[in-house]
Amino acid sequence: MPQDYIALSPLQLGLAVLLVLISGAVSLLLQLGMERRLLVAAVRTVVQLLLIGFVLNWIFAPDQPWYVVILMIAVMTLIAGGAAVRRTERRYRGIWLDSLIAMWASSWIVGAAGLFGIIGVQQGDHAWYHPQYSIPLLGMILGNTLNGIALGLDRFGEEVTAKRDQIETLLALGATRWEAAREPIQNAVRTGMIPTINTMMVVGLVSLPGMMTGQILAGMAPGQAVRYQIVIMFIIAAGTALGTVGVVIFGYFHLFNARHQFLADRVWKKDE
Repeated sequence: MPQDYIALSPLQLGLAVLLVLISGAVSLLLQLGMERRLLVAAVRTVVQLLLIGFVLNWIFAPDQPWYVVILMIAVMTLIAGGAAVRRTERRYRGIWLDSLIAMWASSWIVGAAGLFGIIGVQQGDHAWYHPQYSIPLLGMILGNTLNGIALGLDRFGEEVTAKRDQIETLLALGATRWEAAREPIQNAVRTGMIPTINTMMVVGLVSLPGMMTGQILAGMAPGQAVRYQIVIMFIIAAGTALGTVGVVIFGYFHLFNARHQFLADRVWKKDE
């Protein structure tokens, strides 16, 4: 197995950018009106990845202090927590803090379990603060947990709004706040976890994950790349589950008080 890789030139990147024109052509032919959004998305992709490339080159420099890595993943976590809320339609007071806490706790706890308990990073050449390990791992956990939290929050807000009459009827008949909110909570958590479960169902058969593909292209033996991918998939599943459950439960406590009342007036639509 060769231990090198093919370096991509700016010309090759430019050829790849041309592939976006296919999406634009589809939008034009079907009159989807998505050409502007595609252009903005493509530009943001290029700019954001080039910027993070410069940042990572600096962070990956030899003898970089450990707190630089911590600062990097802290910033990533803050951005992910905010991005999850921006994808929701229904909001309530405290949703931003709920998203951030759920994102932070789930991703960092599961990430630490993966780094220390499974991969087994240690001092020396394989220390936990080496960006080679912590930043890619946390980045993958955050990206997937972000989707789970956003979907879970959005579904929970829609559920309690659409089923307000049912919830208030149950409470009026003597149901506890948990009994009244259990179905919306279940549906919200289920929605948040579905994308990760769907990915796990077809991984290796329909799709080859990006991390595994990157490791193979970089020269790692396929067997080892597969082992790393299995570990990553299960870590991602755990992080998504914890983050989704956590943020939905936080929302439950914000909208249902200890006197078993549904505080429906606390929910609003972001455009209102």
